[in-house]
Amino acid sequence: MRYDNLSVLELRKLLDNKEITIEDLFNNSRELAIKLNGDYNNFVTILDKLEHSSNKNSLLNGIPYALKDNFSTKDILTTASSNILKDYIPVYNSTVYQKLIDAGCVLVGKTTLDELAMGGTGTTCHTGVVRNIWDKKRMVGGSSSGSANAVASGIVPFALGSDTGDSVRKPASYVGVVGFKPTYGRISRYGLFAFASSLDHVGIFARNVKDVAIVTDVLKGKDTNDMTSLEDDNINYLDNLDNEIKGRKLFYIKEVINVKTNNKETDEIIKNFKENIDKLRELGFIIEEVSIDKKLLEAVYPTYNIISCAEATSNNANLTGILYGPRSDKDNINDMIFDARTKGFSELIKRRFVIGSYVLQKENQEKLFLNACRVRRIIVDKINDLFKKYDGYILPACGTVAPLLEDASDKLTEEYLILENHLQIGNFGGFPSITIPCGYVNNMPISINLTGRAKEDSLVLNMAYHISNKLGNHDIIARRDNDV
Repeated sequence: MRYDNLSVLELRKLLDNKEITIEDLFNNSRELAIKLNGDYNNFVTILDKLEHSSNKNSLLNGIPYALKDNFSTKDILTTASSNILKDYIPVYNSTVYQKLIDAGCVLVGKTTLDELAMGGTGTTCHTGVVRNIWDKKRMVGGSSSGSANAVASGIVPFALGSDTGDSVRKPASYVGVVGFKPTYGRISRYGLFAFASSLDHVGIFARNVKDVAIVTDVLKGKDTNDMTSLEDDNINYLDNLDNEIKGRKLFYIKEVINVKTNNKETDEIIKNFKENIDKLRELGFIIEEVSIDKKLLEAVYPTYNIISCAEATSNNANLTGILYGPRSDKDNINDMIFDARTKGFSELIKRRFVIGSYVLQKENQEKLFLNACRVRRIIVDKINDLFKKYDGYILPACGTVAPLLEDASDKLTEEYLILENHLQIGNFGGFPSITIPCGYVNNMPISINLTGRAKEDSLVLNMAYHISNKLGNHDIIARRDNDV
């Protein structure tokens, strides 16, 4: 029997009825992870043996999963896919990892990511390029590349990633799975290697909204180790998925849908979006078009770049080859640090640190960093003002299918600036945001994204559940038979 196409609840039933064992599930996942890793590079580490702390009261007891390799796992290699951390073994557990242990989950392995979670391609991992499970010539997106592929290929029913700009939600779109970023602070970030602390979120991949709700119910809640974490809202998200949504009001942004493009894929994606909007109105959603100043939308990408690079430079100042990373044999501290950071980081990371350092220089802080923070606030205020009337907004998750690895994009086009970067608004405001598969273009999956008011995670999942059921593109397994 195949287990790799089953949901959490389907696996739960088989386990409870003793039709399969926890060992069966772990071995099945591990073997598939090994078989696919050579071609797709999904995992940095695949565990050799089953580690399980039973919790018979948990829906996730015995369920296998994968964890992005920037979450601290005691005594398990944790590299963040960077050469400077290639031998790092933590001495403590991240909160989410500990909660999953307590829930009886079974870790299969640590997944590959863009180095230090800084990237959106899956091409800067220290172990090589992550290739899309649907088409080896295409990228998965990033930075949570391996986690997305692990779920889409059926290795595990769910995986954790991190989302600083779109690093869960865009890869989810590129491989046809559900990707959820909850409200900022809803899930503790303790033990997650910081990229940009004001933007970082823990995120979840699964093949349906119900599984996402189950995992979020386990992970959410206050953590004394994370001062930004929120008190538990004491809502069971799974139990509230089927609540009535008739009369819920959503908007989409005119300027995102009407971007100028010469790309046939983009045209098909927008056409699909408009058709799906009509289907969702049949469910009882009220969906309206709103207009937002195009200059504000075009400012999202540069604002994100300035803030994230500045915070990344500060957060990673400890990666010197002294505190962390391989120590060189140079004669003085400055030469040791220079050697470690030169050899330990890819060119992309070095560029981001240079930008961040420039932005944070005293003479540039007012003009660049603080102005970017002001623009961020203007954008968030605009969305919050719309949220006074609407329950959320819905847009295409991105403007293309997963790009070919050899393709280069023009990041100054209107299409890229607006259609490819609106997901970052969810990080600016800490809004709960979910990507839902909605169809195919050129035999590759595409998705829509739903974003709602902060702290209304239950409502966002409730609406997403109805949307997913209506569109019918859930529980998809991408792996081809000839790949194993």
